[in-house]
Amino acid sequence: MRFRTLSDLPDVRGKRVVVREDLNVPMKDGAVGDETRLRAALETLGKLGRLGAKTIILSHLGRPDGKADPRYSLRPVGARLAELLGTEVRFVDDCIGEACVDASHAIPDGGYVLFENVRFHPEEEANDPLFARELAASGDFYVNDAFGTAHRAHASTAGIAADLPSYAGLLMEAELAALAKLTDHPAVPYVCAIGGSKVADKVGVFENLLGKVNAFVIGGGMANTFLAARGINVGRSLRDPDLSSAKTILHDAETRGIPLHLPVDCVVADAFDADASATTVTLDAIGDRMILDIGPKTAENYAEVVRRAKTIVFNGPMGVYEKPAYQNGTRIVGRAIAEATQRGGAVSVVGGGDAAAAAHALGFASAMTHVSTGGGATLEFLEGITLPGVAALERA
Repeated sequence: MRFRTLSDLPDVRGKRVVVREDLNVPMKDGAVGDETRLRAALETLGKLGRLGAKTIILSHLGRPDGKADPRYSLRPVGARLAELLGTEVRFVDDCIGEACVDASHAIPDGGYVLFENVRFHPEEEANDPLFARELAASGDFYVNDAFGTAHRAHASTAGIAADLPSYAGLLMEAELAALAKLTDHPAVPYVCAIGGSKVADKVGVFENLLGKVNAFVIGGGMANTFLAARGINVGRSLRDPDLSSAKTILHDAETRGIPLHLPVDCVVADAFDADASATTVTLDAIGDRMILDIGPKTAENYAEVVRRAKTIVFNGPMGVYEKPAYQNGTRIVGRAIAEATQRGGAVSVVGGGDAAAAAHALGFASAMTHVSTGGGATLEFLEGITLPGVAALERA
């Protein structure tokens, strides 16, 4: 990957820099419910402020379907961002037009303005070149720091890079550098600990990583699908209705000689919310119950595989980690990844979405080499798909 970064910026004091951040945060009762993405943006925003730039911040929030919707306004996000930055962040009720251009010029050197949700305009998701040009009218330079949206070919993530000198922000640069360690000559053994609900959602990840990793350890609903594909009764457990993808992956892994480790025991319950009935059983005793976590023997087997690894990607929890009764598998595997990282010098990368949430919730995120802020972007990177937001920076 070749693109310009903030270290390549010319003197931007008094210049207008349009920054695409991913401020798509959970909202609760009109306030920010999780500040992770806001805090991830502070490094780039803070540096631009210290450089004396007039910083114009673009983002989306939710899915307003191309029309203004007060439920998805960025105004409360801007208020919290100002508190975190320790300075004023002006807010403009649109992202294009004369008022926005005027506001961009009026920013004091080192100051900030946040424009309203870019997805209030249908042209954003259509990557309309005229809309991108209108966004660009408020800037002299463009910085893409929104790795979490880099897999979207939208006007504010890709189109605008054709109209302004363009650079990767510090978060974007860090994300891509960390993920490149999984693809560019990774140290071996290389292990993928993968979970989540469906095999079908991650077929591309398996196909791409089968040529790179030395082993998979599999949990979550996708483990149930693989077990079913091997003819094991998984009761009423979550699994893919179509087993063809799982059977193909099993065959390809066997052909390539890549171990694909599956549970040998599991934690089951009578129903999703029947935590009191949770019990550990072997695979021949699942019956009509639901599998909600890998069992302790499986967790230790997986931990042993992970502890020997030198490169690890954690791309999904091993069970329903949100419930105490089903956290053990994810916690044991996570701690083993932490041990491999801290004591064994392994490179460990936590994929975005549920994997990152589980790592934070169970307390092993801080021990990882890198915890990605991307969900879909991280997944598509692991699938080997070109990310439009990154490709636009490369072209620029």
